[in-house]
Amino acid sequence: MKLKIGVLLTLFSIVFVPSCTDLNEVILDETSATGLSDKQAADGIIAPVYARLPDIFLHTNYFTAQEISTDEAILPYRGGTDWGDNGIYIAMHQHTHTSTDPNLRSTWNFILQGLSRAITATNALPSLNDASAKTYLAEARGMRAYYNMLTFDMFGVVFVKDDLGATSEILRNSPALDYLIAELLAVEPNLDTTVGPGRLTKGAVWGLLARLYLNAAVYRDRYAATFTFKPEDMDKVVEYCDKIINSGQYQLSKDYFSIFNGDNHDNKELIFAVDQRADLNGHNRMAYFSISGDQFPLPAYPNANGTDGPAITPDYYRSWVNAYAPKDPTVDPRFYKQNLSIYSNPGDSCVAEASFNINRGILRGQQYGLIRRNGVFVKCANGQFKVGKLFHDTRSKPTLAVDFTEQIDYTVPGSNYNTGYRVEKYEFSKKSVSGRNFGEADIVILRLADVFLMRAEAKLRKSNDAAAALADVNTVRAARTATTPPPALTSMSLDLLFRERGFELYWEMVRRTDMIRFGKYEGPWTEKTNTDKTKRIFPIPQTAVDGASNLPGYLKQNDGY
Repeated sequence: MKLKIGVLLTLFSIVFVPSCTDLNEVILDETSATGLSDKQAADGIIAPVYARLPDIFLHTNYFTAQEISTDEAILPYRGGTDWGDNGIYIAMHQHTHTSTDPNLRSTWNFILQGLSRAITATNALPSLNDASAKTYLAEARGMRAYYNMLTFDMFGVVFVKDDLGATSEILRNSPALDYLIAELLAVEPNLDTTVGPGRLTKGAVWGLLARLYLNAAVYRDRYAATFTFKPEDMDKVVEYCDKIINSGQYQLSKDYFSIFNGDNHDNKELIFAVDQRADLNGHNRMAYFSISGDQFPLPAYPNANGTDGPAITPDYYRSWVNAYAPKDPTVDPRFYKQNLSIYSNPGDSCVAEASFNINRGILRGQQYGLIRRNGVFVKCANGQFKVGKLFHDTRSKPTLAVDFTEQIDYTVPGSNYNTGYRVEKYEFSKKSVSGRNFGEADIVILRLADVFLMRAEAKLRKSNDAAAALADVNTVRAARTATTPPPALTSMSLDLLFRERGFELYWEMVRRTDMIRFGKYEGPWTEKTNTDKTKRIFPIPQTAVDGASNLPGYLKQNDGY
């Protein structure tokens, strides 16, 4: 028996050759596998199927495509020196990106590597005589469908391949949608119910099916002037959401930000997630990406800081302000969590290491934190850490306060290091020596709140059942009882539901898909006026198109690119 772990499909090997992705694969033959039980071999085969998820969900990959392309996130050329990257983040936000975008290329490569490894596993697992092999086979086939869901949503294509020696068939539009649904239905009976959130379970498949049916109108006709949401599709959304909600396996978290803590692997709200526990060598990029380079969250590690990356747009911020005026958006505990009142203290203060923890959520105005001089943190006379007003010392701008402003744009003043309100949704890993590595917080792919909101949307779209939709939305809002929950809503509409999804799911990489489905992706927002409908899907990377050029007409570029 030969077990080829992560062997690439013939097509994908061709596609990847021009890229810088490391494609060296480990091959286990009879000699190297000597002494392994079938259970150990099965474990070794399924692990690579999930191994590319942290890379896909890196800040410069899937996050960039799903968030910076929308009204939620904007990343200017900071200070005229940082995050320029030949304008790729500006182009993504303004919908002028091209088929040579390096972030889209790396996202494509990582997804297809995951897809390849899933196919390899579906070929190797049937030969093993262990009870786990049947479950793992269902997981591998289901993950093949999930990776294809990503290529379908982002690039409009699905790759169908069972035989490693064959060339993949490419599907688009309705045939691709039908294939994905059929694949998930085929694996659901053989999946476990209790091994999540880092592995595919029945609950995860139900949620993915709900997502497919909810977006079916888009997937069948990408460039439609208006989308036709079929009643039978909405019934399916409700059916699969009901399965999850009625299973009793999942619970809405009382503490909103605990969903994104470093120990969230055991949070009952998570249904499907990227397993990022420290022993699996996860990354901390979701926590470090937005905050300032002069915010140092860890007293133990003076080199762990932020990077002054993306901020939220004023348009997105104003959706909060308009919803709660005349009160401040902090009446909604999803908006902000203050961990130490000392941050708002205008004077210097002293804090014990064990008590220091940075604020979470949407960060506005002057920031306070650990003060670093010459690479070390300043301490008080009593040995505690000094906390005070922060300035952009690491940017050689000691007179520029880390004072986040609402306004952010592509002008010189609007691109400074202090512009834009920042997001610290995921907890900064307490083990991240550099601020970039060792992130143990699982990255959310699907959670229970999203299921309630999908069910609410399906009820609205099918029969305008505003009362039932309102009940689902208020169930989510009322659950956040660790502090005072946000006030209950009194009415519901599709626009209000879109706003609510923005409040609940911001920074969770669903915004682009939501905006397209709600017909808002061609609308204007900060520094974006492009109304081109072809931008609803991304270009297939030019390296992939060129790599498949020996098969004329096989990998056709998407319209508009």
